[in-house]
Amino acid sequence: MDTSSPRGAGEPVRRVSELRASDADRERVVALLGEALGDGRITLDEHAERTERAYAARTLGELTGLTGDLGPSEAQPIIVDDKPVSVAFGRVRREGRWVVPVKLPLFALFGTVELDLRDAVLQRRHIVVDALVLGGRVRLLVPDGVRVRVTGRTVLATRELRHRPVEGGPTVEIVGTLLFGSVSARAPKRTLRDRVRGRLPGNRRDRDR
Repeated sequence: MDTSSPRGAGEPVRRVSELRASDADRERVVALLGEALGDGRITLDEHAERTERAYAARTLGELTGLTGDLGPSEAQPIIVDDKPVSVAFGRVRREGRWVVPVKLPLFALFGTVELDLRDAVLQRRHIVVDALVLGGRVRLLVPDGVRVRVTGRTVLATRELRHRPVEGGPTVEIVGTLLFGSVSARAPKRTLRDRVRGRLPGNRRDRDR
């Protein structure tokens, strides 16, 4: 997970499409263009032209414009979408390389919203999820170092936060109203190697600094 560069409190928030692209973002797009060439969705000339533009792209918006006609939105290598997340009597999931806006409206009516932030780009280090949950569930999968806070109004709602935040790390704050619903957040399971490494004396001293 990445975070965009911090800005002053008085400066306007950039649109998610204006965030700078990384080399990894460009390679994701180029990989999809290669697949599209292989199955005949684009020609050799189109592949060459789009690949050149991908490597020259500076923003995420420029990259998404190169693959929008090659698959549905959920299959895009980068998802730049600041629209509300909503579900009614079903399930919706956001995952992969997607941009989490500063404030993300969320609505769940007897349904489940799953937000996978492991490969996401946070527009700010403090993200607010403005939730209205009625008999629904909100599930977050967060990488190590991210703190999840539930500060909204809860009525007969449950929460289960099994994350591993660090001092000064990014924060995802859930505000709004949760009625007869639930919120859960968890970090990925650690491998045996990671658990053993975390118990070594040198690593414990590094964490205590």
